[in-house]
Amino acid sequence: MSGYLTTHVLDTARGCPAQGLQIDLYRIEDETRHFMRGLTTNEDGRTDSQILPETEFSLGTYELIFHAGDYLRQSGQAGNDPLFLDIVPLRFGMNEAVHYHVPLLLSPYGYSTYRGS
Repeated sequence: MSGYLTTHVLDTARGCPAQGLQIDLYRIEDETRHFMRGLTTNEDGRTDSQILPETEFSLGTYELIFHAGDYLRQSGQAGNDPLFLDIVPLRFGMNEAVHYHVPLLLSPYGYSTYRGS
């Protein structure tokens, strides 16, 4: 089995999936970011396809960029500019060819993540 990458974004302030949140994936090589793709979360807070499918998977360091500010503005939770949370970068390593699931629990003033299953 080859590895792949998925995510799930939950809006913990409203208690629901974060629909319509833009996510960009970068591969990091020698501290240089290489854009791979951009996806948007669906009504379940997930992307319609794997962020990094098995056919493109390789071990290494990656970064997910969650465009939280745009989502918070669109959902009416943003408050005044500048926002406390706008762009949320998560840099992580993948060192095995397995399923990596990197969820984001989001509110206007905090977030958390973990390696899910």
